[in-house]
Amino acid sequence: MSELETHLPDVRRIEFENAFYADEGDWIESLLVTSGTTFDPESAVAPLSRVELFHHERVSASRAGQSTYRLTVVAHEPYPFLLGVILRGKAIPNRLELHDDHFDGVVTVKAWEAFRTLADQIQERFGRFELLSVNQVETTGEPLGSGHLGRVLRNELSEEQLTVLQTAHARGYFDVPRGASADDIATELDIAQSTLSERLRTAEKQLFDLVFSTDGASFDTPDDRE
Repeated sequence: MSELETHLPDVRRIEFENAFYADEGDWIESLLVTSGTTFDPESAVAPLSRVELFHHERVSASRAGQSTYRLTVVAHEPYPFLLGVILRGKAIPNRLELHDDHFDGVVTVKAWEAFRTLADQIQERFGRFELLSVNQVETTGEPLGSGHLGRVLRNELSEEQLTVLQTAHARGYFDVPRGASADDIATELDIAQSTLSERLRTAEKQLFDLVFSTDGASFDTPDDRE
């Protein structure tokens, strides 16, 4: 993220809309980038070694001359990445913005002790942490993405695809390091490993089709479900 902020022209802030871990340090991220000038995202991102641009669109231009772009990227983030620390700490990231070389964020935790542990981890791994305010709330608030992607997936993926992804996620197949092997998942689902691999690939392709769709009006995809 710091590399992206450094190379994009006149960036005022970068806000995470949604982000999830892909594999081997890669994160798929939907970002709102506000800049003091217009720019071509493809040309700006092309020189970056750890960021690959999949889709971009200009969202708005304000009277103050600022422009906001939505970028969908695959970013190879350093370990530990701040969002990863928050998620591993069982906290819910509600808002996360990068500007002026630091992150501003709002997170929700279930207990004060959990927050203290998370704050200590951030302080230890990143060297600085400042608590601005604390509020006790009745609800956890909206997480990054507000669950929209999850609702889309449940509507678009077949039952078999959802079952494979949910089981693999629950068993830690996507964790780093992996908590379960493909053979473990196949055995639990009582299917052949080749069948598991095919269903995972099909589900992942459907997922990427949804994430990287250039159609801003809808998330419709061809009816090629397995």
